[in-house]
Order: sequence, then structure tokens, then C-alpha cells
Amino acid sequence: MTTTSPSPAATLPADWRDLFALTKPRVMSLVIFTGLCGLLAAPERIHPVLAFTAILCIAMGAGGAAALNQWWEADLDAGMKRTAKRPLPQGRLDRTTARDFAGVLCAVSVFLMGFAVGWLPAAILAISIVYYAVIYTIWLKPRTPQNIVIGGGAGAFPPLIGWVAVTGEITLMPVLLFAIIFFWTPPHFWALALFVKSDYAKVGIPMMPVVAGEKATRHQILLYAVLLLPLSALPWWFGAHAIYGVSALVLSTLFLALSIRVGLRERSGPDDDMKPEKQLFAYSVLYLFALFAALVVDRFIVL
Repeated sequence: MTTTSPSPAATLPADWRDLFALTKPRVMSLVIFTGLCGLLAAPERIHPVLAFTAILCIAMGAGGAAALNQWWEADLDAGMKRTAKRPLPQGRLDRTTARDFAGVLCAVSVFLMGFAVGWLPAAILAISIVYYAVIYTIWLKPRTPQNIVIGGGAGAFPPLIGWVAVTGEITLMPVLLFAIIFFWTPPHFWALALFVKSDYAKVGIPMMPVVAGEKATRHQILLYAVLLLPLSALPWWFGAHAIYGVSALVLSTLFLALSIRVGLRERSGPDDDMKPEKQLFAYSVLYLFALFAALVVDRFIVL
């Protein structure tokens, strides 16, 4: 992170919408959803107030980690077209406010989870925050093209936290849910990186398409999609029912089909619109929502 002075506009009072934007609401919606699904799919029940508190803590922790990410990468964001309109690069918010806001969110999320729900889910939540804000953002992202592979663990914690908030223990099923998101993350993110690689190259972030090239990235996308198909079906083997199992196979087969289009594709030239890559990225988001929704439906409706 550089120490460039904020623009004069950054001295203006922060608007709540700018603070909210720091939490990356689109990403947080997926985090909240998978955390809620982990909570609902658990084999035990939890009081509705405690359930709401657990999901609120997951949301605050994810939002705080995202805000720390934007605080640290403000100068990088300013150099990329995709992120240049965020509050910090635009000077609508000063870095000190962003840092303090992020710190409060993270601290409150962990301690509220610990006192209200349990210290094991609170500890996992704390690990997830450090994983994303420090291990991924500060250490991995600027140093290795495998950043998103190793860093993918940060986004895989929510269903594990939700499950443990209910049961108070870590068992095989929530670990499988963690693994599914872990293996889903590289093809999801690399599909995006393929059509915004010039942004990453411009600011010196060693994303896979920038360092290893498009061909290697496409092959890696295909590899992870192949691994994801049987992995996504494992919860069926270890206790889920047919609704989830069939849904997982159908959804993952389509994910693989779209990944094959991307993985075996040769770009025709600079005017290529990257349509298959954009389709894979869009479907990957839908995929995770649908897969975890199927898990919850499967929990309450047994055929």
C-alpha cells in the first residue's frame, strides 16, 4: 500500500452509502446466503434470535474484511477501470475513516458472535477475516498468481461458520461445504480475470492470466471444474438426499460444460468479446446460489 495523500474531497463527511459500498454488498450477499444455508442445513436447530445474530455477525465480519481490503488497495483500485469508481479512489471517503469503520465492524462481529452464539464460530469468523484481509490482500495477492487459489479459503468459511453456530462443532459436512466453495473460487474468479486482465497488468497484480497467460489460465479453469463435479456430489454420499444430489450433478455438469468452452477455446483476436468467459462468470454466481439453496430444500423436504 502506498501513502499517497487523499484528495481534498476526501475531507468531506462520509456518506453512509460510501461506507456501505466499502463492504462490497454484491459479494457480501453471497457470503450471507451461504452462511445462512450452512446454518439452516445443520442437523440441529437454533433459536431464531441467535440465528439472526449469527448471520448478522457473518455479514459484519465479511463487510469489515472487504472494507479493510479496499482501505489497503485504494491506490491499486484507482488504477483499474473496474474499481476506479469506488469511494476511496474517488476521494469521497478518507482512508482513516475507512480503516476505523472496517476495524469496528470486524471487532464487533467477532465479539458479538462469541458472547451471543459461541466462541468456536467466533474464532472461525476471526480466522476468516484475517485470512482475507491479511493473508490474501496483503500477502498473497501482490506476490503470486496462485493468490486466488490459496486465498479462496476466505470466501469458503461462511457455511462452516453457520453450521458450527448451530452445532457447536466442526464435522465432515461443513468441511465439505467449505471445500466446494474453495474449489469453485478459482474458475469463478479466473473467468473474471480473463476479461479484465489488462486492469491487473496495469497495476502490477500477478493474476494468473497476466503471469501465466490465457492458455494456462483456461486449462486451470477446466481442471478445477472437473474436480468440482464429484466434490459437489459428496454431501449426497455423506448424508444429504436426492434433491441435493441430483441438483448438484445437474448444476455442476453445466458448470463443467461452460468451463470446457472456456478451457479449450482459442481467442480469435483483440476484438473478441469474451462472451464464453462472461457467461461462465455469471453462471458461477448463480451456480453457488442454486447449489446451496438445494442443500437447504433437501434438508427440509426428503423424497
